Amino acid sequence: MAFLLALLTFLIVIAVVLAIVAVATQRDHQDAKLKRVEAILKAERRGQGGLDLRLLRDEMLSAVPSLNRFLLRWSWPTRLRQFVGQAGWKIKPGKLVLISGVVGLGAYVVAGLVYHNPLIDLVIGGGAGFVPFAALLLTRSRRLRAFEKSFPEAIDLLGRAVRAGHAFTTGLEMIAQELPEPLAGEFRTTFEEQNFGMPLKDALLNLTERIPLVDVRFFVTALLVQKETGGNLAEILDKLAHVIRERFRIMGEVRIKTAQGRLTAMILIVLPLALVLLMKEISPDYMRPLFEDPWGRWILGSAALMQVIGGVILWKIVNIEV
Repeated sequence: MAFLLALLTFLIVIAVVLAIVAVATQRDHQDAKLKRVEAILKAERRGQGGLDLRLLRDEMLSAVPSLNRFLLRWSWPTRLRQFVGQAGWKIKPGKLVLISGVVGLGAYVVAGLVYHNPLIDLVIGGGAGFVPFAALLLTRSRRLRAFEKSFPEAIDLLGRAVRAGHAFTTGLEMIAQELPEPLAGEFRTTFEEQNFGMPLKDALLNLTERIPLVDVRFFVTALLVQKETGGNLAEILDKLAHVIRERFRIMGEVRIKTAQGRLTAMILIVLPLALVLLMKEISPDYMRPLFEDPWGRWILGSAALMQVIGGVILWKIVNIEV
């Protein structure tokens, strides 16, 4: 007991020290980033085209230099940084990893004090450590869904601006000023990127990286093709908004017609677990061999694995992409 309390205290102290270091180095990182941006812009004004303007968007994975160097050795932190940006969070991937690790270790220690079972402790610690990432995925999904829902309105506004004689970039600025988040923030970033000297093509391609939606790719592709071949931009935008709205309509019909299948899949996934818990509560002697006997544990593990595989198959069946 004393060892576990000492370990928990040590982990908390380490987390506090890392947080203090992150705050202390944040200012230096911002100053260095500003100097780097100024150097890039000055070089571009002098006509040095060999510089990669994507450096303007690059950020460190962590404000802690040692952790940043460690994360740079892997490819998944870059993907995590994209997810953080798509969720709209103002947090570095390194800080998210530290929070996840501290939460997981704290839950593991507390579970060890309560259950005294290494397997249960590991499951609880791993589950608690995944909570920040689950919150990130949920926030990202909601934000992308909100963007997709309001995207046709942004295209309509852009088409009206072009039809009224405004420049295309002025239409981007109008979307950033008049529409709600997350549309306003993403189009504001696109407008500011091209306003600071980035080519419009690159700014639009960056939009597809920040918002990985099919509709956004259609939008950017249509704009780039129109820029190369010419044509009535307002008419193209109107037709694109109509196609996206029709896609939403068809998607709603598909969800209605697959509602029964999704409900059946949910029942089939939850029912075995509910029956096991109910039988364990009603007749513990009858279910005890399943948990205490080695063969019973193997059966439980095999059943859980097959349940996961069956759930994935059912989800693929009822999740029809439009």
